[in-house]
Amino acid sequence: MTDSRELDLPAGYVELLEDLKATVKAARTTALRTINTQLIELYWTIGQGVRLQQEQQGWGSGVIKKLSEDLRREFPEMKGLSPRNIQYMTTFAGAWQGGPIAQQAVAQLPWGHVTVLLDKVDTQEKRNSYAAAAVQYGWSRNVLLNMIMNRTLERTGAAPSNFAQQLVAQDTELAQQIAKDPYNFEFLGLSGEVAERELELALTSRITETLRELGPGFAFVGRQVHFDVDGDDYYVDMLFFHMDQNRFNCTKGLRRLGEHFALAA
Repeated sequence: MTDSRELDLPAGYVELLEDLKATVKAARTTALRTINTQLIELYWTIGQGVRLQQEQQGWGSGVIKKLSEDLRREFPEMKGLSPRNIQYMTTFAGAWQGGPIAQQAVAQLPWGHVTVLLDKVDTQEKRNSYAAAAVQYGWSRNVLLNMIMNRTLERTGAAPSNFAQQLVAQDTELAQQIAKDPYNFEFLGLSGEVAERELELALTSRITETLRELGPGFAFVGRQVHFDVDGDDYYVDMLFFHMDQNRFNCTKGLRRLGEHFALAA
């Protein structure tokens, strides 16, 4: 096959190619951002419905657990429907009450960012400010957490005021996290495996080389190993057992296992 680089390209070809590449990337970012916003809207709607029932009917944790079980039975590919996550949704709906959620900065953030804001920020005004800054500056979740813990906006007074008009830039860490967010994959019924399928297949098809790279003493246990921790679902991409250390070790997956890479046996 003739390499297009060997051809005499007509005038304007390179410029058009670069424009089209930028257009494709922008369209992909827009599509991913739309999916993410739809998921955040869904979570807010679920939380709002539960919150109203809690106020009107006195729903407790037992009802939320039953609701979680019924929803997960209907949508088994959605791991974000655990009792704990539904409680987060309820807190989320109670925190963001002003206007349509899709028009607020928080709707452009991955769900992991939202839970950080709920856990680590004590007033709604500050939550809005940090959400707006995360969108404007493309902060990853770890950067957002560091900014909150350092009280950056409180010290600098640099909270953006135009967050409703901000869009997530396609070349930021935030955009990359939206593209890889397991909640978005599960929302689409893809179960979070699609993005890492090639990596996992490559690793499992060459398990001997993988173990050799990890070092001596490792034994392969399995892939996409399921853990249930207090009703929450966790999946490990690849789980190993180190015989000398007498402990399990894992690769961190699209579907999180907290921030831990090693589990005591």
